[in-house]
Amino acid sequence: QVQLVESGGDSVQPGGSLRLSCTASLIRIDVYDMGWYRQAPGNQREMVAIIRRNGTTNYADSVKGRFTISRDNPKNTVYLEMNSLKLEDTAVYYCNTRFLRVDYWGQGTQVTVSS
Repeated sequence: QVQLVESGGDSVQPGGSLRLSCTASLIRIDVYDMGWYRQAPGNQREMVAIIRRNGTTNYADSVKGRFTISRDNPKNTVYLEMNSLKLEDTAVYYCNTRFLRVDYWGQGTQVTVSS
């Protein structure tokens, strides 16, 4: 079964930086679209960034210019570099992929931005 394992979440002050990692098993991350999503309390899960199998990327307007999604194919790992973090970036961040028409999600990693 496809597994996605996230790590890197932490508590930081506004303006800080974090790098989240998502390591996949049973699939190659360069063959499928990989995405980062987030869900804050009381809110719906929303797309943050996607890196498609051809390498192109898409970002939510709220994170453009601050977040960068990338992948390390030999490590089979997708990253989300987050800079200039804001209070509203606080959420549980999830890694996602779709394999054989089934959505797979990691367990999530908590990012808390507070002063």
